[in-house]
Amino acid sequence: MDGDNFGDGRHQERRRHPPAGQSPMDILRQLPALVVLQRMPVPVLAVGDDGTILFANAAFGQMLGHPAEAVLSLRFAQIFAGQPADTSPVMFIRAHAHQLVELVHRDGSTVRATISPSALLRAGDSVALASFHDRTEELWLQDR
Repeated sequence: MDGDNFGDGRHQERRRHPPAGQSPMDILRQLPALVVLQRMPVPVLAVGDDGTILFANAAFGQMLGHPAEAVLSLRFAQIFAGQPADTSPVMFIRAHAHQLVELVHRDGSTVRATISPSALLRAGDSVALASFHDRTEELWLQDR
């Protein structure tokens, strides 16, 4: 796609040099949100109320052993172990902000991670966008 630039080594940088006099804040304002989210070094996931995975960056895919593109073909219930069937994914993420959850790795093992609060805050939002902190190794070492 022309203009897409995900900075993952597969896409060449296509931004032009900033015009003279453009401030650093102007440069930040012009960055597309999806590009920024893709480039984040922490796992980021966006999910719809119906369980559709709308966005997963490379770090999220790596945390679960999938290419980021493959995560998009999964459903929320396939990723989140023990998510109650009667709870919407958006409400689940909101209710579990700052809490430890269990995710399913591609190999079937459990990944334990803490979820951030959703970046989308309005009560009527049908999307949750959150980052994750993989704590699997840390917790495994504590339990030894």
